[in-house]
Amino acid sequence: MQFNFASPEFKANPYPCYGKLRSEAPVQRVSLPDGQAAWLVTRYDDVVAVLKDERFVKDKLNAMTPEQLGKQAWVPVFFRPLTRNMLDLDGADHARLRALVNKAFTPRLVDAMRTRIESLTGELLDRVEHKGRMDLIADYALPIPTTIIAEMLGVPARDRHRFHRWSGAIVAANASSWGMLWAIPNVWFFIRFIRKLIHIRSKDPHDDLTSALVKAEEAGKHLNEDELLAMIFLLLIAGHETTVNLIGNGILALLQFPNQLAKLRDDPGLIKSAVEEFLRYGSPLETATERYAREDVSLAGVTIPRGGLVYAVIASANRDERQFPDPDMLDITRSPNRHLSFGLGEHYCLGAPLARLEAHIAINALLRRLPGLRLAVAPKSLRWRPGVVLRGLESLPVLLRKPCGVR
Repeated sequence: MQFNFASPEFKANPYPCYGKLRSEAPVQRVSLPDGQAAWLVTRYDDVVAVLKDERFVKDKLNAMTPEQLGKQAWVPVFFRPLTRNMLDLDGADHARLRALVNKAFTPRLVDAMRTRIESLTGELLDRVEHKGRMDLIADYALPIPTTIIAEMLGVPARDRHRFHRWSGAIVAANASSWGMLWAIPNVWFFIRFIRKLIHIRSKDPHDDLTSALVKAEEAGKHLNEDELLAMIFLLLIAGHETTVNLIGNGILALLQFPNQLAKLRDDPGLIKSAVEEFLRYGSPLETATERYAREDVSLAGVTIPRGGLVYAVIASANRDERQFPDPDMLDITRSPNRHLSFGLGEHYCLGAPLARLEAHIAINALLRRLPGLRLAVAPKSLRWRPGVVLRGLESLPVLLRKPCGVR
């Protein structure tokens, strides 16, 4: 089947295609923009199986034959430390690295950041409230998680806009060959920036996560510099990209379902179940990050060969009619709501408590302060970011005041 599921055009409304795949070809071989073959898994139960089955691994070294590894695309030498990050490892290697950062993202420690997130949302809304319109992504959804994860890691304020620019180029890289070429200088600058931060914190520790990682020890072992580099790189990207999409996609969904918007405005206490529904309905992650079949695996009547690249399509699973009644309707009181937006198993997103808290505060504050919030453009004109894994808007222009004569 030929379609570019990484393209902005597809991202605008992928759900009819996913519905057809769930019905007719729930495990479908596709060609990625770079020509690589992959298998898309689209039904809820099958996605759960991929996320939990030990036959699907993150590290291609644990899956591919020497011959398959020899055919893999060339990776520049300075990229290689990044390929050994926590997200792309299995078993003991993954557990050791995860244990080093897990303590920073416990619900108790995350909740201690509530006051800072509340003050930040207030500052951002103060800046735009009098203007009458804003780009909800650039002016609000993006600065919140970017600032919070940067402060956690000790990234100086003057550098924060740069790391998001680099991150954007990197996450879009697998959407096209040009994207991959464009990513090379961005990765190089990002790596240089992180190495400099590590060296500074090694000599002058502060009360931040980078300093803690430099000093951290797990099972008697410190992180080496490449492991530190990969960890901070991952935390900076994963620590803000998904939350930007959660807030942006969630607000767009509310504006497209005015009855749900009114319900949440009337009862802000619904924000917890509302955010779970935004995670399901708008799926900030289009797919889980890549898995590889460690052996031939039969799934939904299709054999995925050893070494095969597999994408579990979270956006499709979250709209599966077998799991969710009226899946294409937004229902902020939906219960139960067993969406898969934070994954499952040993790779369940450790940043989930922080993402939820940021979304709870940001969305309620926005609706409270801006009762006239509405789209400034037609939904079909909205631009979506390219890329395989993430699904989010380039921008979301909104008006902040009610039209004249409306009370």
